[in-house]
Amino acid sequence: MTTFHVAVDHPDPGTHDITTTYLGTVDQAHIDRVRAIAALPGAERHVKEHPRHEGAFMVLRDDGDLDVYEPTSPAEHLAPDPLPETPDETGDRHADFLSSDIRALGDAPHSASGPAYIDGVTRLGDQRIGGAMDTPLEPPRAVWHTTESPAGGDYFTSVAAFLIRAGVEPQVIYCPVTDRLGQFGPLNLSSRALKNDGTKRTNRTGKVCIQIEVLGRASAPWTKGFDPKAKPNFQRLLTAIRAHDIPDVWPVGAPPATAAAATERPRTTWENKGGHYGHSQIPGQDHWDPGALDTEIVPGRPSSDGRGTTPDAGSGTYIVKAGDTLTSIATAHRTTVAALLSLNGIKDADEISVGQKLRLPTAGPAKPPAPRYEPFPGSAFFHAGRRSPLVTALGRRLVALGFGKHYTSGPGPEWSEADRLNVADFQRSRPELAGDADGIPGTRTWAALKIPKL
Repeated sequence: MTTFHVAVDHPDPGTHDITTTYLGTVDQAHIDRVRAIAALPGAERHVKEHPRHEGAFMVLRDDGDLDVYEPTSPAEHLAPDPLPETPDETGDRHADFLSSDIRALGDAPHSASGPAYIDGVTRLGDQRIGGAMDTPLEPPRAVWHTTESPAGGDYFTSVAAFLIRAGVEPQVIYCPVTDRLGQFGPLNLSSRALKNDGTKRTNRTGKVCIQIEVLGRASAPWTKGFDPKAKPNFQRLLTAIRAHDIPDVWPVGAPPATAAAATERPRTTWENKGGHYGHSQIPGQDHWDPGALDTEIVPGRPSSDGRGTTPDAGSGTYIVKAGDTLTSIATAHRTTVAALLSLNGIKDADEISVGQKLRLPTAGPAKPPAPRYEPFPGSAFFHAGRRSPLVTALGRRLVALGFGKHYTSGPGPEWSEADRLNVADFQRSRPELAGDADGIPGTRTWAALKIPKL
């Protein structure tokens, strides 16, 4: 008969450090009783299968503790799972950053576009869940999950312990009942909540890929009856997301309401468009959470005080609050950093202070955005002897995407055979471009490369 080791993970309510207490072994009959009790209506226990250890499972408790059951053969798993030394289902590696590197990046008040940590957030675990993004020139995005668990009580703590032990931490965990908000790692580094899409490390797609696990179930969307104005931590979360320049759009549409409807996982959209996605809309995944979220709440639309979800037409002035940047203020008021600098006579965008009053531009017709990428110069542009800064930019983009192995130096401004071979490698890596793999960029290849505007 199969026997199981039993332990309890107890997160400290003050430090959030986890202490594991080993309780001994139990037989299959005991396991059957544990599962039966958790299945009773109104039970305050909830079983979660371990995603990577066959036969192992955990029991979420509303008092914040986590019961752990492992078949007796893999006893070493009773300690919290270490970060993998070889690629796990997320493709991330523990060795990508030393702890000092994480602290240097994570403790910085803001990255190039937004904060590494949400103001006042609870930090969970050792904050070492990922590394640098693979495609930092791609648009930023946020991914919404549900934990498929109860919410409220102290499930926030036990679910966090489960995610740590299972090694599938997002950057953010949120409880819509209690408004508790936590982070497992910096927003400007990757997390471990998604599976790879083939050889592509989905967690590392984009300038940032902020992932949020919300306590709840896809079958009962947590936005139903949810009042965002009464949830200050939820508003802090949305403010941080916007500060990373993630647009208030769902590129694939609202998340599907049923598992059967979760069929749209367009790879091209995911790789090329920033915004909000459901776990159910990401290529390479097999989940259907977060369910039919109300997109008027997630993400809603920014307001002048950062707490509502309706658009602000321009209130005339704004008082700077803790955690604000000119980027986040400009995004919330549908203006630009340049406009705020000019209107307020500010010379340095980093020199704003809490309590400072800023003048806001009056509402006006939206201006078309400036082009983000270089327009296609035509296939005839690429020939021997062609010298142009655009050739250098192409080479640098190829290197950034991991297609630079044919360069022995450079890349430089003169079109070369190394450029052609690297372009051909890039074309062969994309099924939709495989027929164009001659190394000369065509319209589709150029669109997929996204050469940043010079």
